[in-house]
Amino acid sequence: MPKHALRRVMTTSVALAGTLALGLTDATAHATPSLDYVALGDSYSAGSGVLPVDLTNLLCLRSTANYPHVIASATGARLKDVTCGAAQTSHFTQAQYPGVAPQVNALSTGTDLVTLTIGGNDNNTFINAITACGSAGVLSGGKGSPCKDRHGTSFVDQIENNTYPALKAALRTVRDKAPNARVAALGYPWITPATADPSCFAKLPVAAGDVPYLRDIQTRLNTVVERAAEETGATYVDFSRVSEGHDACEAPGTRWIEPLLFGHSLVPVHPNALGERRMAEHTMSALGLS
Repeated sequence: MPKHALRRVMTTSVALAGTLALGLTDATAHATPSLDYVALGDSYSAGSGVLPVDLTNLLCLRSTANYPHVIASATGARLKDVTCGAAQTSHFTQAQYPGVAPQVNALSTGTDLVTLTIGGNDNNTFINAITACGSAGVLSGGKGSPCKDRHGTSFVDQIENNTYPALKAALRTVRDKAPNARVAALGYPWITPATADPSCFAKLPVAAGDVPYLRDIQTRLNTVVERAAEETGATYVDFSRVSEGHDACEAPGTRWIEPLLFGHSLVPVHPNALGERRMAEHTMSALGLS
């Protein structure tokens, strides 16, 4: 190659390299900083029953495929996951187990994003309602509304009188610990359909009249989560529409929640891997992160 041609090639290459370097520098300067993300909450946030299990803390039955991990993977956020199965609002400020610190200890003024589900275990609402209505359903052969007849408004009364103020207090503490963070309080995806499905009785043995009763209890719980979120400056992520038709009575591959019996998860009546992914996707959409 003649010297003048070689000189032009070298000059062009140097100029191109300089342009690329400037472009990379400019892109780096304008890159969005990674979010400092803290995940709080109970088993619906922990993904209890979803594999693989987080081996760093077996007491909390936390999954590395839970919705916080899905969000962090999709957004590049730096995740600190302190979710824990069976957590109640009190465990935001109190140790749940020896060696498991209060969840809000993970927060700081540098926290950018917080997500959580909480409240379902206060008063043992979920487990007591499912157990009571499941037992009553078996004894009644699926007829009538024996659970509603026996328990009446007791579950929703506890939610209003106890869970609601506890939620507000917990969310205020989150705000105090992470004053610069965006806080997202997720509702719980539907566990039951709106009306009884006779084909579901073997998987979710709740009497026909108690299916809407359980749904009303969950509706009240989600309502107080929404109210507490609005009153403390948090964003409520509503699953009432997007989870319709994905309850525990649906077939595998469609349902987000596993049934009480004959399910495919280690922990029944909880989100499966699909449910955790969909919870992540809807939360990112609600927060404008997708």
